[in-house]
Amino acid sequence: MSDQTRVVKVNGIKMEVDLRNAKVVENYRVGDAVKVLVKEYQDKYKTCPGVIIGFDAFEKLPTIVIAYIESSYNSAEIKTVHLNGSSEDVEIVPIADEEFLNTDKCRIEDLMDRHILAAEQKLEEEKAKKAYFLKYFGLMFKDVAE
Repeated sequence: MSDQTRVVKVNGIKMEVDLRNAKVVENYRVGDAVKVLVKEYQDKYKTCPGVIIGFDAFEKLPTIVIAYIESSYNSAEIKTVHLNGSSEDVEIVPIADEEFLNTDKCRIEDLMDRHILAAEQKLEEEKAKKAYFLKYFGLMFKDVAE
């Protein structure tokens, strides 16, 4: 092995790296866009666009906190994942700006707006049920409250 090469072990795989061409690509900052690989079920994985939202400098297990968008045909959710030395079933890689911009912002925003509207309708329904209860059943409980 010369001064220009080094053997590096990554996930149990030994690789000989030419130091003249090697570069570090895992310098992350809060706000960096990343692609998140998350496990769905069994051995199925999917990638989601994400953003690094924080670093928790725990002494024993430093952790990267990532928010990512998990979207399907009828829903879009913002989820968080914590990546550290003991994390399983999650990985991140840098994402190109143009790839992140290809995420359909309008579609995701529309799905979130629909979810908000449904939640607001459910809230109004529950308020109406309470008003109905107080109006029609409240008389039956009048003696108990006094």
